[in-house]
Amino acid sequence: MSHKKEDLFPLFMDYWKQHTEPYSLQQPNGLYAPMHYIAQGGGKRMRPLFILMAANLFVDDVSPALPVGFCVELFHNFTLLHDDIMDEAPLRRGRETVHMKWDRNTAILSGDLMMIESLRHLEHIQDAERRGRITDYFLKGAVAVCEGQQIDMDFETRDDVVLDEYVGMIRLKTAALLAEGMAMGAASVGASKEQDEWIRKFGYLVGTAFQIQDDILDTFGDPEKFGKKVGGDIAQNKKTYLYLRALELAEGQLEKDIRYFYSSECTLPEKERIAKVTELFNEVGIREEAERVKMKYTTDAFLCLKELGVDEKKCQELKDFAMKLVEREV
Repeated sequence: MSHKKEDLFPLFMDYWKQHTEPYSLQQPNGLYAPMHYIAQGGGKRMRPLFILMAANLFVDDVSPALPVGFCVELFHNFTLLHDDIMDEAPLRRGRETVHMKWDRNTAILSGDLMMIESLRHLEHIQDAERRGRITDYFLKGAVAVCEGQQIDMDFETRDDVVLDEYVGMIRLKTAALLAEGMAMGAASVGASKEQDEWIRKFGYLVGTAFQIQDDILDTFGDPEKFGKKVGGDIAQNKKTYLYLRALELAEGQLEKDIRYFYSSECTLPEKERIAKVTELFNEVGIREEAERVKMKYTTDAFLCLKELGVDEKKCQELKDFAMKLVEREV
């Protein structure tokens, strides 16, 4: 039988706690305590759930995919730890970031070990051929995340970024770890390389749709539900899908206004500037356009599942989960 997401979450969390609790006892404490701290920090656990659901498309017993889910989730948390250092963020998920609670050097070193541990955990995969294929997928995803992060940083100093570049960046920074992780999950239970490839394509498409929804929520989300300040991307002049697509749709003075109010040249107070940019976005219908494109990515992702040759009923739970994420309000 196929597992529901509600069954897979506690299954993964039991495995996660079993393998992260020992960090609290390992020495030197100054290295391992931050790893334990970040492991207990919560989060959606979206990636391991997708990985287990990918495995469940092919088999009933998803236990071979648990080390894969752990590997990818630990690596994801490592990237967040280092992102917080680069962003000088004081909080993560409502708690002090590691570099604030300890110090910057401790955070860097603990993050390095998390990355090493994530790869080492793949030793739990018994089948040598599968382990080799899975390791290859993981390394591709890990490299893509780093490349995407650097490109995103480069965007901060460029005024000539175009939409295709942005989509390429989020494919690397946001979608790659999900896509390669799902291919890892499929491979862990014996899927063919062709099936791996279709599930990877699914992951890339859903991951891109996920980020577009994140961009939509940052400007148009309900502050009561979103959980953070709406308009943060505008306040930081961040290149997003909404901004770059709005420039493509706008003409004449409207395009000039969007560029001006979405820049450091504008001297309006932050709240007024966010309101003005949102008004200009509404003039070009950017929310509707972003929603349309997001759903196109999602629909294309669902078509990939038809190529897997598995029972449609097994795909439905995965589709439902993906839809909840690309239509989420938080």
